[in-house]
Amino acid sequence: MKRRNGFLSTVYAGLIFLFLYLPVAVIVVFSFNSGRTTTNFESFSFYWYVRLFTTNFEAQAALRNTLILALSTAVITVLLGTLAAVGIDRLRRKFTERIALSANNIPLMSPEIVMGISMMMLFIFGGALFNQQFVLGFGTVLLAHITMCLPYVILSVLPKLRQTDPHLAEAAQDLGCSQVMAFFRVTLPSITTGIASAFLITFTLSLDNFVISRFTAGPFTTLPLHIFGQIRMLVRPDMYALTTLIFVMMFLLLLGSNLLQARAAKRQNKHT
Repeated sequence: MKRRNGFLSTVYAGLIFLFLYLPVAVIVVFSFNSGRTTTNFESFSFYWYVRLFTTNFEAQAALRNTLILALSTAVITVLLGTLAAVGIDRLRRKFTERIALSANNIPLMSPEIVMGISMMMLFIFGGALFNQQFVLGFGTVLLAHITMCLPYVILSVLPKLRQTDPHLAEAAQDLGCSQVMAFFRVTLPSITTGIASAFLITFTLSLDNFVISRFTAGPFTTLPLHIFGQIRMLVRPDMYALTTLIFVMMFLLLLGSNLLQARAAKRQNKHT
């Protein structure tokens, strides 16, 4: 009976993963197709990869903009979110802490189209106050992405802070460390896994966001916006190649994050 249940669980898990990754597998396979159609695989070729980096300058610009935007969003959001998580963790009153966490969860519950429209109206209104007509661009979409990703950082870092023994930082201060030095030498190393997870989450969310970027980017073009513009006509196979490269990059980032977390867990087990 146990073997049968184990076999059924394996089959069920396999079907779930097949459902999740079959569309990605189709894109990866046909990115190496020498032809244009996705109904007939003519021959194995790197033609579309070469074309992507030699002739498709619009896609290259969109990819460069997207990577700069995602990296800037991840760095700024992790810094702000970590400081916010530390502040929430040090709140003395439970009622105040609940209010802060509830306010943090509101952007998570709000639909992206609502956030996108509200952020766009806010930027346009702010531009009108300073007699600026064209305010949408890199700065506005960056602020919108930071607003979208900040709650995820707080929710990733805050549990790690609560798992950290607060008496360790107090002991460091008793031994001569200032409050800031105790944070960097004691508290920060214990929450690095949460910070790494938050960085990866925010980078991914900013990388593939479309709805909020659509309303706040203006003339600034990201990769999802560029691909959406092509869908209305015809998606060229070099977009399959670009999608494959992004998938491989995110897979390597996720693998590296898991390895870092595994090493951190081993070190923690050794110390305990």
